[in-house]
Amino acid sequence: MTISKKNSTKDADLHKIDFSYDSQVFDILLHASFGKLFGSLSPAAVNVAIFDWLCNLYIAPAKQFDITKKGAKNFYDFLVFIMLLNEFHPLKDHQKSYSKSNDDPRFKDEAWDAFPFNIYKEGFLTYNDWLNEATTNIRGVTKHHRQVVNFVARQVLDMYSPSNYLLTNPKVLQATLEEGGMNLVRGLNNYLEDAYRDYNNLPPVGTEDFKVGLNIAITPGKVVYKNQLIELIQYEPTTKKVYAEPLLIVPAWIMKYYILDLSQQNSLVKYLVGKGHAVFIISWKNPGTAERNIGFDDYVNLGILNSIDTINKIIPNKKIQAAGYCLGGTLLAITAAYMARRSDDRLKSLTLFAAQVDFKDPGELSFFIDQSQVTYMEDLMWENGYLEGSQMAFAFNMLRSNDLIWSRMVNKNLLGKRRPLNDLMSWNADATRLPYKMHSQYLRKLFLNNDLTYGRFKVNGKRVTLADLTVPIFVVSTRKDHVSPWKSVHKIHLFTHTDITFVLTTGGHNVGIVNEPGSKKSRAYQIGVRKKDDRHISGSKFLKTSPEQDGSWWPAWDEWLKEHSSTKVNSPNIGNAKEGVEVICDAPGEYVLER
Repeated sequence: MTISKKNSTKDADLHKIDFSYDSQVFDILLHASFGKLFGSLSPAAVNVAIFDWLCNLYIAPAKQFDITKKGAKNFYDFLVFIMLLNEFHPLKDHQKSYSKSNDDPRFKDEAWDAFPFNIYKEGFLTYNDWLNEATTNIRGVTKHHRQVVNFVARQVLDMYSPSNYLLTNPKVLQATLEEGGMNLVRGLNNYLEDAYRDYNNLPPVGTEDFKVGLNIAITPGKVVYKNQLIELIQYEPTTKKVYAEPLLIVPAWIMKYYILDLSQQNSLVKYLVGKGHAVFIISWKNPGTAERNIGFDDYVNLGILNSIDTINKIIPNKKIQAAGYCLGGTLLAITAAYMARRSDDRLKSLTLFAAQVDFKDPGELSFFIDQSQVTYMEDLMWENGYLEGSQMAFAFNMLRSNDLIWSRMVNKNLLGKRRPLNDLMSWNADATRLPYKMHSQYLRKLFLNNDLTYGRFKVNGKRVTLADLTVPIFVVSTRKDHVSPWKSVHKIHLFTHTDITFVLTTGGHNVGIVNEPGSKKSRAYQIGVRKKDDRHISGSKFLKTSPEQDGSWWPAWDEWLKEHSSTKVNSPNIGNAKEGVEVICDAPGEYVLER
């Protein structure tokens, strides 16, 4: 198998590269096989990080002494703790975990304070503390390699946490004694059922209670436009009058759109329609092999620009308020900058939900981003032309392995209890694939090279810059976001010269956005406004000076949209047959149902 090649990697898009040697094709297929067996981490990237750590540690005798001294002190204190039978309380630094928290959720149960479980716990945390010392603060090791080594060490150590095993977990032992081992029988049944579903590529247990179009994603609407990449949904108005400027929502292509239209009580779409907004939303196709060469320009042209063209035919002569979520927000910001460069003024405002434009500090995702890792990811996608959603989900789960892997394993397989799924968890299990060309481009151009903020990013062959944006921007970030860290999201202030309203809300990447008013959960947010000519306020200063407000941020955004809208008009018709915009089918459409 020989593929011709022009060896020009300047664009750094593997999909454009042909290969001169059969051996290179063999290597790609070999990497793809590794990925199926060992997950999405590049062995080369991990080994290079470990080698960097070892080499610098080898020539740092003072650091070696500090590590040895730390180990000896921890071991001595642990022995004292054992000998004095709990009369001596270990030093606080022994309680540190890799999350740098003194309150490890794995050991919150009071049963961990009884003998011998307190010894198991203290032994684990003591070693955890020492290993953290051994993998950090070594001069000469690059920040990325230090993070990778620490991350890998944490993953390995967490496998051996006493909370993960029957004989060393007091809660599991108690349940086993009280139930005569039936918890283990249920746990085995849960394990076999999950293994069967994983092997047959079936959705997790509990998702059958949530059906798209039946009890989730049921806000009434119609698909009014469709191409090979998107379906555009127009929602039916529920008010006689609507704001003249329609609202277009752009979800990320790595998720199903209906996270914004879950159950009726927490549907952002339903909330907006009820407030008098004419709402449209993009539903991305779940790509397969045929879509392997769909790239970033296609997502701009076939996705956002075609949607804007269609909305203009339905509601002519009106500018559009546009909102984007996660990478959909990044895509929207890039598209808006491209439109501004072309003097296309059809956008009235921008709203970005948990969306980064600067990727210098992408948070914990940086563990998976370097040249070797991205190349390895491209090789995983090469054979099929896409990345399975399950592979992406595995990477995200590793970032919070205690919560998303080990604690769930204990509950399901040792305690024999399944956590009931809610609508958001069911949506999270409805993973999407990622097309080869697009995934390669955004990993390299955004995460790896940060081309957008350096002014190198091109759309349709033309460079774009965020400094061209003049429309007002509403930005939402979340405090516990490990996908789009809020301080990274806040950096949009550095690259634009327009009015920005910035919101920092409680919750994580998903829960912070699905943040409906009236929820029983505690909600709060901070909000601040930077006018075009105001001086820059850092994220830290914003955090200190912006008062906290109780409740959901949704009403604040609704008020902002109203302020940037003109008068209300009669509710528009669905579609516009005279302009060739026909109703195709009912919402939620067909693309969202593809698995």
